[in-house]
Amino acid sequence: MLFLLGGSEKKSKKSESGCIENVEVVKELFRNGRFPVVTTEALEGRTIGKVLGLVACRAYDSEEAFFGMAARAVNKGAQAIIGYQENVAFHPDGSKFFSCYGTAVQFEKGKRV
Repeated sequence: MLFLLGGSEKKSKKSESGCIENVEVVKELFRNGRFPVVTTEALEGRTIGKVLGLVACRAYDSEEAFFGMAARAVNKGAQAIIGYQENVAFHPDGSKFFSCYGTAVQFEKGKRV
């Protein structure tokens, strides 16, 4: 019963984004400015056509959490992430745990505001 409440002693530091194959592709898209991630609820000059939903990723490395989240959005068919936020949890052992989340969206085709 104790193991149900306290968890396993064999916790690994493997992040959730380890199962996502296209992280390198997403890094390239983001760095080339072809996949915007913004904290606002809209992207200037673009009209949101479809909201695909919340995307999130947690990891012990901030870059891994960010690009894991972006890769999940791309896997859903997103063209951008709006409403981006991140959190950092500090553990008593000195480690940090990063959480990144936002809303994956697609833009209306051919319409620029």
